[in-house]
Amino acid sequence: MAFAILAQCLNLLLCALLLLKTEGFNVGITYVQNAVAKGAVCLDGSPPAYHWDKGFGAGMNNWLVHIEGGGWCNNVTTCLSRKSTRLGSSKEMVKEIAFSGLLSKYQKFNPDFYNWNRIKVRYCDGASFTGDVEAVDPETNLHFRGARVWLAVIEDLLSKGMRSAENAILSGCSAGGLTSLLHCDNFRALVPIGAKVKCLSDAGYFINTKDVSGTQHIEAFYSEVVATHGSAKNLPSSCTSKMRPGLCFFPQNIVQQIKTPIFLVNAAYDSWQIKNILAPGVADPHGYWHSCKLDIKNCSPTQLSTMQDFRTQFLSALNGLGTSSSRGLFIDSCYAHCQTEMQETWLRDDSPLLARTTIAKAVGDWFYDRSPFQKIDCPYPSNPTCHNLVFDSNEHLPMNRSWVNLITTNSSDYNANDRSCTQHNIHQSSNCTCIRNSSHLFLFLIILRAMF
Repeated sequence: MAFAILAQCLNLLLCALLLLKTEGFNVGITYVQNAVAKGAVCLDGSPPAYHWDKGFGAGMNNWLVHIEGGGWCNNVTTCLSRKSTRLGSSKEMVKEIAFSGLLSKYQKFNPDFYNWNRIKVRYCDGASFTGDVEAVDPETNLHFRGARVWLAVIEDLLSKGMRSAENAILSGCSAGGLTSLLHCDNFRALVPIGAKVKCLSDAGYFINTKDVSGTQHIEAFYSEVVATHGSAKNLPSSCTSKMRPGLCFFPQNIVQQIKTPIFLVNAAYDSWQIKNILAPGVADPHGYWHSCKLDIKNCSPTQLSTMQDFRTQFLSALNGLGTSSSRGLFIDSCYAHCQTEMQETWLRDDSPLLARTTIAKAVGDWFYDRSPFQKIDCPYPSNPTCHNLVFDSNEHLPMNRSWVNLITTNSSDYNANDRSCTQHNIHQSSNCTCIRNSSHLFLFLIILRAMF
């Protein structure tokens, strides 16, 4: 039995390594050194950075600027804890990162954007590139300069060819997805007038709702982020003129005023929001939600009911988006967070589907005006194509997504009788055998850690 498990694990390892080799590739880092003189720096005062894979062929004048995610810091203490990490210092960033998904250079895996200039902007300010405080406390040496970093990076890209852009997309994941909404119209204004410009937010539609204890935790948190970073002046004035600046960090309060076409990719049961907005540790002191947050299959009927209520509130928060075909929606019923950066969720044989359409095709059709896409999934667990995240119980972080995202919802959960929302083609993976036994997965991870 043990030998059989080992053989299966080694087979999965070989499969995963082959996938990584064929789907991903490393791209070196570029530091914006001249930004330092402008005060456009990370939390620790180091220069901002990005990774750029140059466009080629017909895509040479097309630009996709993707913003990295990584949460926020809401006071001096939490910002100090980020300052000496990659989320607060370019000194701590790796020199190369892997590009895949919407950043892939392979036509097979990214047919609409593979030959574009693809840039991943590193996130090191802690406030979705909105902060701008001139003073620097010598005791902490914290720099709250995200808005300056944003402008310095875009100006650097403009000087390197984006000034001649014919097509451009501002995208981002998580906190970067929020950035792509907050800066969408500003990006449009900086890119040449004749260019076709749109914005894509992946897992960036954070909603203002109460946690399981009845407290408006995320609202208070965002207000602290805005106050700490001096962000108010860099948030959309169409919002700040009507409500408190902290509320203008929520996409539901700004999307209606965004003039540039936008596309939202989001899980209705976004794993980050379930863990940090609906059931943060402070609202669950006895850990009742701990196991559920690690794996949605562990959730009790009562917890699933609470999560269904969260989904209802999430969909309600989308109402301000409007029905214009310039607004795209891909809202699936997965327990996931950030689905455009990973190849297995962006475009592969077993990728998540809505109306038998992958995220890659939906976004491409929307950008090139081939067809509009505004689809909302049925409630969990209706979608058998989901790649639901499973988190490590010790670190509360996703286990290596390249392997764990092979775990899918069992197709027997599919409710073919629900005709009120988008239906799916029941689709099985043709790439690798899925890891479905948790003990096998645990052994597999032990082997990986021993080998690497």
